[in-house]
Amino acid sequence: MSFVRKLFTADLHLGHHGILKHCPATRPFDSVEDMDRAIVERINERVEKGDILYIIGDFAISSDPAYVRHLFHSINGRKILVLGNHDLDNKGRVAKTIRDLPWDIPPTHALETTDEGCRIYLSHYACRTWPAAHHGAYHLFGHSHGNLPLLGRSRDVGIDCPDLAFAPATFAELREALDV
Repeated sequence: MSFVRKLFTADLHLGHHGILKHCPATRPFDSVEDMDRAIVERINERVEKGDILYIIGDFAISSDPAYVRHLFHSINGRKILVLGNHDLDNKGRVAKTIRDLPWDIPPTHALETTDEGCRIYLSHYACRTWPAAHHGAYHLFGHSHGNLPLLGRSRDVGIDCPDLAFAPATFAELREALDV
């Protein structure tokens, strides 16, 4: 079996017109289609076909399932979704436009993985503590669009974070920025 890289990102907001107004400094696009194209290009510059891409919430906000499916298949890698607030319908169920996509595993609200010999807890929301935090585990989250500072072994991995330059990152790259 060949080596598989893991990369982490959050808050893609594909197809979401409102995000252009919410994050104008990091998303200065004339249209949502321009934004979506740029996101897919930046991801594919870093992610290869066999890599695992963890999307830590808010994959796509669109009522057009065909458009969302097209974007999903345009992105390289095996995709794993940790659910964010915009990935759910108003009853708390996985949104229809994303639930039937061929995710590597079914979308989930939180997930643990390992990388570089470290435990990593993934949740769309920033946590003050997380499983095995007192044993050196790390926590990667989204939702904050770069507005929460790095703290210990916890950080926002959303594409709006200035140091991520609109692209996913490996755990080694993310870990370098953490003050531990």
